[in-house]
Amino acid sequence: MAASLWNRCIKELETELSEQQFNTWIRPLQAVEENGVLRLFAPNHYVVDWLNSNFLGHIIRAATELSEQTITKVIVEVGSKEPEPAPAVRSRPPNLTTLAPRIGSKLNEKFTFDTFVEGKSNQFAKAAALQVGDNPGKAYNPLFIYGGVGLVKTHIMQSVGNLIVSRDSNAKVAYVHSERFVGDMVRALQHNTINEFKRAYRSLDALLIDDIQFFAGKERSQEEFFHTFNALLEGDQQVVLTCDRYPKEVDGLEERLKSRFGWGLTVAVEPPELETSVAI
Repeated sequence: MAASLWNRCIKELETELSEQQFNTWIRPLQAVEENGVLRLFAPNHYVVDWLNSNFLGHIIRAATELSEQTITKVIVEVGSKEPEPAPAVRSRPPNLTTLAPRIGSKLNEKFTFDTFVEGKSNQFAKAAALQVGDNPGKAYNPLFIYGGVGLVKTHIMQSVGNLIVSRDSNAKVAYVHSERFVGDMVRALQHNTINEFKRAYRSLDALLIDDIQFFAGKERSQEEFFHTFNALLEGDQQVVLTCDRYPKEVDGLEERLKSRFGWGLTVAVEPPELETSVAI
């Protein structure tokens, strides 16, 4: 079966590639095997092109060696082995200029791509973030950045927000720590203003949520964020998330959220090499 073959391939590839390469490019793939053809499904065309250019040889070799039957072809394409149900059509919420500025914290103007120290450990995350800042809602949505504490995830995230605002001064961009989102929701429930809370968050052009792992175990917060996330993506509004680990490794986070996070691009930020550490 494809799942069994692909699981064996994953274990083999994990030993060959760096953690960043494996988690960014190989781990999100889904597989279907049929009549000697292994079909791999990636979240977007950028990932397909990168896999074909850089890792297809590794995948073919692993599949050929580990398959119990002859594999004649490996195909990488955009899609899912189990199509997602069509999202319900909903109109974009009205712009609430009085509520949106209250959301989250003000962007730190010092956190820009110009002040960012690039190195091998973070160059792909920076490149992806630049694409998002240049094409919010269209490049990679959501953009999910993960890595350990102190690895410039917040700097990259806020650089996206500052770039969006620099290109459009009217853009409504909110930087929110996940605990702040929970606090806003609790206050809205206490004061019977949950509808205003929903409209305010869902009217944003870009929502940047830091440390998404703090949603773990908070079922009501995850429920509300799930619907907010869906509404934003359906309206081509950008979502950027950070986490201290790969999303599927966060215990207490609902599977449907983990699945949604994989719709865009997931990138790792690794500990910097010595030269980058000195520059920082």
